[in-house]
Amino acid sequence: MGSYKDADPALGYLTRKDTEVKLPRPTRVKNKTPAPVQITAEQILREARERQEAEIRPPKQKITDPSELADYRLRKRKEFEDLIRRVRWNVSVWIKYAQWEESQKDFKRARSVWERALEVDYRNHTLWLKYAEVEMKNKFINHARNVWDRAVQLLPRVDQLWYKYIHMEEMIGNVAGARQIFERWMTWMPDQQGWLSFIKFELRYNEVERARAIFERFVQCHPKVAAWIRFAKFEMKNGDVARARNVYERAVEKLADDEEAEQLFVAFAEFEERCKETERARCIYKFALDHIPKGRAEDLYKKFVSFEKQYGDREGIEDAIVGKRRFQYEDEVRKNPLNYDSWFDYIRLEESAGNKDRIREVYERAVANVPPAPEKRYWQRYIYLWINYALYEELDTGDVERTRDVYRECLKLIPHEKFSFAKIWLLAAQFEIRQLNLTGARQILGTAIGKAPKDKIFKKYIEIELQLANIDRCRKLYEKYLEWAPHNCYAWSKYAELEKSLGETERARALFELAISQLELDMPELLWKAYIDFELSEFEFDRTRQLYERLLDRTKHLKVWISYAKFEASAMVGGNDEDSDLAEAPSEDDIIEEKKQCIERARRVFEKALNYFRTSAPELKEERGMLLEEWFNMEASFGDLGDISLVQSKLPKKLKKRRAIVTEDGPAGYEEYIDYLFPEESQTTNLKILEAAYKWKKQKVSSDED
Repeated sequence: MGSYKDADPALGYLTRKDTEVKLPRPTRVKNKTPAPVQITAEQILREARERQEAEIRPPKQKITDPSELADYRLRKRKEFEDLIRRVRWNVSVWIKYAQWEESQKDFKRARSVWERALEVDYRNHTLWLKYAEVEMKNKFINHARNVWDRAVQLLPRVDQLWYKYIHMEEMIGNVAGARQIFERWMTWMPDQQGWLSFIKFELRYNEVERARAIFERFVQCHPKVAAWIRFAKFEMKNGDVARARNVYERAVEKLADDEEAEQLFVAFAEFEERCKETERARCIYKFALDHIPKGRAEDLYKKFVSFEKQYGDREGIEDAIVGKRRFQYEDEVRKNPLNYDSWFDYIRLEESAGNKDRIREVYERAVANVPPAPEKRYWQRYIYLWINYALYEELDTGDVERTRDVYRECLKLIPHEKFSFAKIWLLAAQFEIRQLNLTGARQILGTAIGKAPKDKIFKKYIEIELQLANIDRCRKLYEKYLEWAPHNCYAWSKYAELEKSLGETERARALFELAISQLELDMPELLWKAYIDFELSEFEFDRTRQLYERLLDRTKHLKVWISYAKFEASAMVGGNDEDSDLAEAPSEDDIIEEKKQCIERARRVFEKALNYFRTSAPELKEERGMLLEEWFNMEASFGDLGDISLVQSKLPKKLKKRRAIVTEDGPAGYEEYIDYLFPEESQTTNLKILEAAYKWKKQKVSSDED
């Protein structure tokens, strides 16, 4: 025990140490090998069951005289009454009480309990069912009838009560009473099963006319497809084909627009098929396919295809298959109306079928699905719907006015201020040309240039006018083209080419001059080349030389130097005389002399280029090497007049070298490249080596002296 100071009054003057729970020390298992006898879970459960003590039950009470029975009944009734007072709302307690009274053959008390229970909850149909079953079981028919009558009056929407009531009357042979109960029930307009039960009841007693009259009331109460089909099958089962057909026809008149009309048409067609009326069945199928929306006609299409395969000819089978595919495409375009590929497939299907009205309808529906945003990428597939529509109207139907309307509507729909399609403008213009309406074609192309000018439109319009030999119109169009796109070298070149073809050399030259003076050009090299080729074709060598010089002022590209040198090498004046037929033919010595002059001029160009690359752009070693190779090849091509030695002394040596590859992550290895070592560079290198050696010698001598 601890000291008194450590004692805690709350713990009965015990210390904390005394009150600590001391758990037994866990024993260490030394031998971990498995036991020789293993105990299973099943064995443990079996032993537990065997050792279980017997359940204590109360002894059975045997009643030997009336006084004991009266005591027992009094005690049980008191228990039930006490229980009811506690849980009056509990239906199961009332049922047990009443059934106990029934077991004691005290039917008056049992009825009293049932009636008290119904006062508590008369809406509980289980109470009524149990009450009536007790009366029936004990053969109190009038009492049972009274209970059923009250039940169906209070709970007319509980079908089970009606069924049990009718069943009881039918079991005791009171058919008229059962019929009367059915009639009372039908005034409440029950569901279909109630009506069908009434019909089956009448048919059990062979009352066909009564059943027919009930069917008439049934389809008026429940005007559903299933009800009419049952009515028709009833008539068919009784062998009255005319009545069955009349039922189907009345159903079609009333329910042709119903959501379940597909089932009605299928049943009607199958009925006609069973009656060997194939033409009637075919007409029903076609009528149904025309009136039912495509999304609800899947089963109908399948039935129609199988019908045509069984009874139809080749054409009918093809129509049915087309109809089935049409349904598939309708489903696709309904799910995604902006899927233009599905529309194209659908249109191809209709064109293969050849129904013009249907083709036009599909085209109109397709083009009505305008892309959601005014962005060209959304319109690129859509615009081909309009193109195909216009071509169909022109080529297949031959309707010129309709084709014109299609093109007009399409051009009106496109947002030209944001983007346009040159193709549609050109197709519309070409259509007008095919109709010999040149004015209309010019109006369309003029509108296109005004609203949405494009290269293709200008080129095609100029081509059309050129074919018609309208030179003034071509010039105006080129002027418009160049006003719209002054940077377009193609337009400048073609305009100048046109003037050249017309013999207007000065106009062509002026156009070229104007073109190269533009501040911004998309492909200036093509324009300069075209200008130089133009001057060469005119044998204007001096002008060509000036052009090369002007070009070199703008760019010192290797190709320009080589082209200039080649021009100088081939610029012989002897063959350029326009009056060469009248002039005397030059002698061979004159030709050789002129050739030498050309070679000298070419060499000067090469020298000039080499000097530029050596002094102004020493880093462009590869271009300099290529220039020397070109010069060498040209000297070799001159034959006796060439001098290879002029170039050989200047040719560089090609050296293979390695350099490090550096990426964002650091060095990534080495690569080989070709370096050029020119003669003057190698001399400089040698001088540097000699200078370093002399310096080293001088240092060594001074150190020896010290």
